[in-house]
Amino acid sequence: MAYGELGGDALTGKATSGQSAATAEAALLESLPPEERLILPCLQHIQRGLGYISDSAVNVVAEFLNVSRAEVIGVLTYYHDLRRTPPPAVVVGVCVAEACQAAGVRSLIEQIEHDFGVTLGAGTGLGAIEFAKAYCLGNCALGPAVMVNGRLVGRCDIGRVRAAVVNAQVVPR
Repeated sequence: MAYGELGGDALTGKATSGQSAATAEAALLESLPPEERLILPCLQHIQRGLGYISDSAVNVVAEFLNVSRAEVIGVLTYYHDLRRTPPPAVVVGVCVAEACQAAGVRSLIEQIEHDFGVTLGAGTGLGAIEFAKAYCLGNCALGPAVMVNGRLVGRCDIGRVRAAVVNAQVVPR
């Protein structure tokens, strides 16, 4: 393989200027104000716009910020809220922080795992639904709490979780 054929300098890992800048990721980055042109804000901005961080987005961020792919991947893999794959139609985050544990989230998790046939944090269960652990949703007074496609639901029991999932399947993000 020739130098740069994989989309970057094989020795430094830096993106090369021969890559196409006419991508959705590049357009998103160009819209960032100068004070937000750091690795984490760039990745967050791309994820807000596209739903996840693709391999090509890693290259675009590296080129845009003039940093190595390794630096971008280091940030990307450190923060659990950043996704490397497209999200399913419904994403459910279940708060497992102390206040929600005191409010009974453990029994709710058991019910979710039983009813939806999933293991929390192990990927999808029924079709296009993903259940993941969340470490505090900031709704401590109304625990247990879940976040369904960005919508916070408090005082959850299995019925409220089911209703929120059904609503998320009907109402687009």
